[in-house]
Amino acid sequence: MTTRRRTAAPNAEWVLMYRGGLTRSRIAALTRAPAATIGYHLSVALAADPGLQAEHEKAAGPPPVQVGGQGLARMRQLMVMVQETGRYPSRTTADADERRLASWLERRRRDAAAGTLAPAYRDGLAALPDWQRPPRPVADEARWRDRLAALVRYRSAGHDWPRHKTIVTGEEHDLSVWLHLQRQKARRGELEPDKAGALDEMLPGWRSGRQRGRKPGTGTV
Repeated sequence: MTTRRRTAAPNAEWVLMYRGGLTRSRIAALTRAPAATIGYHLSVALAADPGLQAEHEKAAGPPPVQVGGQGLARMRQLMVMVQETGRYPSRTTADADERRLASWLERRRRDAAAGTLAPAYRDGLAALPDWQRPPRPVADEARWRDRLAALVRYRSAGHDWPRHKTIVTGEEHDLSVWLHLQRQKARRGELEPDKAGALDEMLPGWRSGRQRGRKPGTGTV
């Protein structure tokens, strides 16, 4: 009766493949060796080198991100919105569903930047134009909405209208410059109707500004 002589364990090639992140089953498929034999050799290697498992896991990377039904539904909702409106969702809109969609998209952008975006999202979002960096008009619109929301918060905190002709710095300066620009555009008839409507609704009195302490004969600040 003949017996097969077992190769001395551990097999250096198999250990190298495992260290590089390949699984036992993948090594068996590539080398056409029995999975049980691969497992035996790797168990010997792991016993001799306690750091081998950590190296394997680091090389293999994190497990694939699982995408649930809700995430896929969000992606489809985003794609429909962009295709129908030509813009991406805003985090400052009054529509709660759109804000949630904007937050979802922001998380996917962070995932993409970190290299952890789930393949299902990567493949689906690839159909949208430059989804990781919105076109300039879209970015400009988002910045406008952010300024509007910031001014609403500023006024809600009890502040008067930000001063434009007084030397100020920080948030008041930034908001005053932005508001002054909106007033100028409104006077020239250049402010988009939807933006003027949003200002009228969310910031009543924005066109005239400060009333207290105004010297007689002075114009709008």
